[in-house]
Amino acid sequence: MNNRVYNILFHTHTISGIFISLALYVIFFAGSFSFFRDDIVGWERNEPRALGWKLEEMNFDRVMDSLQLEGDLQGWDVAFNQYYDEQRVAVSLTPSSFQDSSETITRSNFFYLHSQSFEKYDYQSSYSLGEFLYRLHFFAQLNLWGTSGYLLAGIVAFFFLFAVITGVIVHWNKIISNFYLFRPYNSLKNLWTDAHTGLGILGLPYQFMFALTGVYLIVGFSLMSPAVIAFGYGGDQKKAYDEFEFNPPVYEEAGVSLEKEVSINELVARSKALWPELVVKNVHVFNYGDQNMHVKVEGHPEFRSKFAGLGNLVFHAASGDIIASKKLMEDTSYFNTARAIMIRLHFGDYGGHGLRLIYFGLGLLSCFVIISGVLIWQVARDKKHVAPAKRKFNAWLTWIYLAGALGMFPVTAFIFLAVKWGLSPDDAERMTFLYQYYFWAWLLVTVCLVMLRDNWLINKVSLISGGILGLLIPISNGIQTGNWIWNSFWQGYEDIFWVDFLWLSLGILSLVIGLSLRRPVDNNSQARQTVSKAKALV
Repeated sequence: MNNRVYNILFHTHTISGIFISLALYVIFFAGSFSFFRDDIVGWERNEPRALGWKLEEMNFDRVMDSLQLEGDLQGWDVAFNQYYDEQRVAVSLTPSSFQDSSETITRSNFFYLHSQSFEKYDYQSSYSLGEFLYRLHFFAQLNLWGTSGYLLAGIVAFFFLFAVITGVIVHWNKIISNFYLFRPYNSLKNLWTDAHTGLGILGLPYQFMFALTGVYLIVGFSLMSPAVIAFGYGGDQKKAYDEFEFNPPVYEEAGVSLEKEVSINELVARSKALWPELVVKNVHVFNYGDQNMHVKVEGHPEFRSKFAGLGNLVFHAASGDIIASKKLMEDTSYFNTARAIMIRLHFGDYGGHGLRLIYFGLGLLSCFVIISGVLIWQVARDKKHVAPAKRKFNAWLTWIYLAGALGMFPVTAFIFLAVKWGLSPDDAERMTFLYQYYFWAWLLVTVCLVMLRDNWLINKVSLISGGILGLLIPISNGIQTGNWIWNSFWQGYEDIFWVDFLWLSLGILSLVIGLSLRRPVDNNSQARQTVSKAKALV
């Protein structure tokens, strides 16, 4: 590679990395906690999955009877969807085509249903901290103008993929030798460069996978779908969704009441008996109580049986016959296979907590790679020949970046404590509470850390404060619920145990690192007084 091409790639790698650095840090930090989304939800609500949570275990017949008491469901479509591994199930109701248009509908057409107690919740009261962090990692909270948040996440994901590829090309000739090179006592620039290169190579497969799958999910589905439908299907969304198998089948309502009582529980049990490896994720009842009532049972295979797959059975309720099926282990289209692989790789839900811990650790490792890249950029420009105004700007920009990025750690620990002490599990203002407490606390912490005007001190304060707050999380959970970490372990409450264990480990590790940090002294006299020079410029 000649010098001109090398310099072009090097500078595009640097510029693309700096441009997206803070947003990318937010994505990786929030995304790392999102691997434990379902565990955080169970911990927050004190609803361990060990007490029962699977959709296939729910008493559908009892649920339908209770819904029928609220109003006539004759001919209605009722869909039960379990998007996540938690006790609450999403329920959607579609009125009968024979319903009088003047008839007032007194029930909600969408709500969440507790699979064990059958209590109902709306979206606001069911909003959780796990959902907040999950949605934060693709900036859903910034959808102020249409899908502006998704657009930002898509741009960041695309530039991240570009930065990963250019980074590999730039370091290709020395990728092996640089991996073993670490010079912590040489100069600040060498310290951050070696850390950035070595850890970047170590997490390269993970980062490339997340960049690729992230671009596919956020750009492919959220941003490119309208264009594909417009140009590929002439704007016919129904045709596109039918081909993608997004739309449910349509069965005409007969308008005649069903002569015999049908048990949905039995149809789900028959599906499990036919495919023992089936994990039921969707049960759709068409034309309930009508002579042409159908029940569709859909799900995916257990991941130890097949990594990517989708299957369903459609029963004619009156006769009990299977009128349509997609074989669980065989009839998986190319589109569904490709989509499932992308989703499985991105969410890391095809394994247990061990795999999630690996994903979590690699996510935090990527956060460090991002920070070290910014510090390389700042140290390389903290030279005597650089104009004082530029050095002042670079120093402030780095302080703001570090404060915003590293401040997420104590703020996230704080919000865990806040929901445990200041929010009831079914509070109608949960979403407002989480938004206000998290974002205002983040802004306050960022401003306070920026005022320190010291990279080393910002790092130390963030680690120590986050570590202390992190250690208080399992203690607070034990006081509030009685589920101390040892009790959760022995009772088999894995979701609650892992959240407490995660914060206990993070708290101890952060305190050990934070308290052992010593202000770095650059052996080169040029950079030895970096902090004092920067402050003097300010």
